[in-house]
Amino acid sequence: MNMPKLRLFVVALVLLFTGCAGVQKIDSGRVNLFAELGPFKKDERILILAPHPDDESIACAGIIQKALKAASQVRIVYLTNGDHNELAFIVYEKRIVMRQGAFVYLGQMRQKESIKAMKFLGLSEKDLVFLGYPDYGIFEIFCKYWQKDKPFRDRLTRISSVPYKDNPAYGAKYVGENILADLTKQILDYRPDKIFVSHPADVNVDHKTLYLFLQVALSDLEARIVKPEIYAYLVHYVGWPKPRHYHPELELYPPDKFIGSKLNWLRSDLSPEELDRKYRSILFYKSQTMTSAFYLFSFARKNELFSDCPELELRPQSTLEGKDKQAVVIQDQGAVNYALEDNYFIVRLDKFKKLSSRFGVMLYIFGYSQGTPFAQMPKIRIITQGDKCKVFNSENRVINSGVLLDFEKNSLILKIPLKFLGQPDYVLTALKAYHGNLPIDAAVFRKVKITGPPVNKERN
Repeated sequence: MNMPKLRLFVVALVLLFTGCAGVQKIDSGRVNLFAELGPFKKDERILILAPHPDDESIACAGIIQKALKAASQVRIVYLTNGDHNELAFIVYEKRIVMRQGAFVYLGQMRQKESIKAMKFLGLSEKDLVFLGYPDYGIFEIFCKYWQKDKPFRDRLTRISSVPYKDNPAYGAKYVGENILADLTKQILDYRPDKIFVSHPADVNVDHKTLYLFLQVALSDLEARIVKPEIYAYLVHYVGWPKPRHYHPELELYPPDKFIGSKLNWLRSDLSPEELDRKYRSILFYKSQTMTSAFYLFSFARKNELFSDCPELELRPQSTLEGKDKQAVVIQDQGAVNYALEDNYFIVRLDKFKKLSSRFGVMLYIFGYSQGTPFAQMPKIRIITQGDKCKVFNSENRVINSGVLLDFEKNSLILKIPLKFLGQPDYVLTALKAYHGNLPIDAAVFRKVKITGPPVNKERN
């Protein structure tokens, strides 16, 4: 492709993305419904977990400034180097290169951008840890690559181990155990009081998976460290935030779906000086702003937002008919209910409209047990289409799983044996709903705690 055609191609893509942004009505007082994030303290240890270089700035630049002003300690750990963004490479370098080394170069470039941006905000390079795991491959590793002789191989970079020689994880194979071990080590060494991490509702797979890895790491460290406070930040969500581009006069508030939900949102208001420095810190990410400035700058607003993700707790009496059932509303279409009954973990999707035979779900369930290393626990995916069901553990299809499916006019019920899930203490679970191949709904990853022995009811 010659350069004039390349420029037209890139401009068309940018116009496509910006044109879909639309304009959203702003309720200027809505953000005031959310409580203020508490102040930082002297010598308090703040850990920011960033899936990619630039996430720490667009989500937490204000937090970084406030923490440093309070004489808190701040450390940032980057899970990936963001080396999978081929569009950014094409625009920034003005050439198409698909060689392996080119993507490593992009990752090195993004690392340098973050170092400059964080120095501008007041941090030093020693406060930054770059692990260098595969951009856009973390979720697949979490689902499938544990106890594997053959590690995950990135489809674009064709790399299967960390390629950055100056990173502490250099040479580590792309498998779940290594990511978990490196993240656990960082937490154990630093012993943070507060952790800021990407949100499980984020539609970017690296973002939501970093949250999942954090949950497992903290569970493994439960008896060894004081439990830190967790604050989740949202970056990628369909049609959010609106309007796009730089609007320092506006406030940032959650997507409409989460207004009134059980998630508790906190705001951190930025002073004019802090807001200006946040905007200027984003400018350091030239490799990204050349294609996505309209998006990145939309986070430079009067406040930053964070939420908790409270765990759901199921007791043996938490049946689908009982008052203790746990429900998670998804969009305007229905709700997902979780329950325990007869040694089964039960997931019920209630829909307000009749379910057709083309309706299906993808259900993820990852169990955690203190008595079993997470690498050995089942990693379950269940795919339904109408009244048909396929079950997978990691990459392997399971024929005799014991999973039961009940497909009714307005609901779908899946019953999964707790034994099949590894008799977990809790599960990390999410659900996506489809009509044919078209996604129509999603329930984000939640931690569902299973309390006490399941009840065995006598049957007539």
